[in-house]
Amino acid sequence: MINLKPEICRKIREARRAQKLSQQELANEIGCKQSALSMFEQGDGTKLNDEAVTKLAKKFGIDISESPNLAQSKEPEKVFVPTTGVTSRGFCPNPQCPSNEMYEVDGKTCFKPNRQIADPIGGKFCAMCGEALIKKCTNCGAAVHEGGFCSNCGEPYVAVI
Repeated sequence: MINLKPEICRKIREARRAQKLSQQELANEIGCKQSALSMFEQGDGTKLNDEAVTKLAKKFGIDISESPNLAQSKEPEKVFVPTTGVTSRGFCPNPQCPSNEMYEVDGKTCFKPNRQIADPIGGKFCAMCGEALIKKCTNCGAAVHEGGFCSNCGEPYVAVI
């Protein structure tokens, strides 16, 4: 089992962001869960299987041959958040993000994104977990609103777990 250094995991996160891919899109592409990819990108190099790690390295052209390591994770890097140029607020698609409020309807777990917490300044990344923010419904492209489901197509904004 490959266990990458936290620096390599974060390098993969930056490569994903540079290509403007959400964690959900990349997880679907490499065949893993978005939540596992989120933990991996935060520096836990054990959260993805060898096949998924190899796909990531190949996709982003990152050499992992000398990276396997059992080193302990470092504290997450600090992120600079600009305070000008506020645009429409997005929501975080990460179901484990604290900005998404979990609730139940008929025994089904749902999430209501809190766009004020996730995107207080109209940025590109979630202020709570660093995931790329979504500003339109990923199913139909309609503008998002304060609810948990798209009023146009009925799809949940945050995938249920």
